[in-house]
Amino acid sequence: MKLLKLAGLSLCAGVAAFSVETTNILPTATAVAQQIGLDDVLNAVRQERRASAEANRQREQRFLAERNTQRAQVAEVKRQKNAAKNETTRLEGVRDENRERLAALTRELDEKNAEYRELFGAARSAANELKSSIQSSLISSEFPGRDEQLQKTAVNDSLPAIEELEYLWDTYLQEIVQQGKISTYQASVVDADGKTGVEKTVTRVGPFVAMSDSDFLTYALNDQGVAQLKLLARQPTGGRTGLASNVENAQPGQYVRGIVDPSLGALLALTVDEPTLNERIKQGGTVGYVIIGIAIFGILLGLYKLVTLTLTNGAVSAQARSKRANKGNPLGRVMQAYEATNTADVETVALRLDDAVLKEIPKLEGGLNFIKVLAAVAPLLGLLGTVIGMIQTFQAITLFGTGDPQIMAGGISAALMTTVQGLIAAIPLLLIHAFASGAAKNVSQTLEQKAAGIIAEHAEGRG
Repeated sequence: MKLLKLAGLSLCAGVAAFSVETTNILPTATAVAQQIGLDDVLNAVRQERRASAEANRQREQRFLAERNTQRAQVAEVKRQKNAAKNETTRLEGVRDENRERLAALTRELDEKNAEYRELFGAARSAANELKSSIQSSLISSEFPGRDEQLQKTAVNDSLPAIEELEYLWDTYLQEIVQQGKISTYQASVVDADGKTGVEKTVTRVGPFVAMSDSDFLTYALNDQGVAQLKLLARQPTGGRTGLASNVENAQPGQYVRGIVDPSLGALLALTVDEPTLNERIKQGGTVGYVIIGIAIFGILLGLYKLVTLTLTNGAVSAQARSKRANKGNPLGRVMQAYEATNTADVETVALRLDDAVLKEIPKLEGGLNFIKVLAAVAPLLGLLGTVIGMIQTFQAITLFGTGDPQIMAGGISAALMTTVQGLIAAIPLLLIHAFASGAAKNVSQTLEQKAAGIIAEHAEGRG
């Protein structure tokens, strides 16, 4: 039977009439009433009511059962909520404690970081200073590559590691210890032209000087920025290379003479720019060559006069002890002049002897005045060359200014060379003149004394 939904019921004059709505049933209530009876309809309605009541009862029972379950779930949720609320309260307390602790630790960290940053700044500064120092230190020729790690520490923006600080400390100690040692080791030595490197045995005296095969070495950066040992372009003179050989060949515990450059190689490097003797002579120019010519001629002439006067003095002394006249010396010729006039009177003999002595004196003093003139002219020429050089120097200053003191100093140094040359020429000329004049005067006095003695003896003989 199809389900009937009762829409309404009306009774009028003992006749029942029904109005129903059906789903998928006959189109009209009249057709239904014609097919089934009223009892059937009533039974159907009652049966439907009972079914609905049973369904409602089951639904109510199911709802009550579910309500109890939901109440238990609500109670469980409330319990969980209260537990979560209590946990939240506890965690908020823990959070507040952690915040306070974190703030305290942050303050402590900031304080430690400030101290560590100060230490880091000092470490970076020390690493940079030490790197600059050991780059040009001779000790680095024995221990190369030390500046690489220091460079990393000097430019690193992060806090240094303990290994970096320990390396900085170890490098400082190594540099201090090696400064007091004389060490011999193998190293590459570059020629003076800076192109060819040869493995040689190098002897190092602290950070002051290094040498190999009696040659002094420098330690400096090349064009590529790499430090290397290099032979001096010009080795020091005056036996200094021999002192280097002494140090190289010294035995352990032996004391030898050597050279120590307190400027850490700067003074030895300056020997390259130090002019040689030939360069000094060339600085004097034409005036300097004239002074050198005067000095050579005057010294040769003075030495010749000094030697001849010394020989003459010896011959005169020998003649003074002999009674026989020898015309090979001035005194002998004076004695021969007396022998030629020994029969004359005293005045005539005196005149003859004076004439003989006067003839000998110019021979003895010949050239001495010229040497004296050369000794006076040499410093004057030197002063002249200096004045000329100063004029040229001031002209250069007028043209190029005083921006480069080295050029001005070089010009003044070259100008003063003629003065030096003049003094060097004048001093020996004056000394030679003094000795030669003394020898000539000694011979002249001997001649005069002997002539006076001869005159006195002749006068006594005549009396």
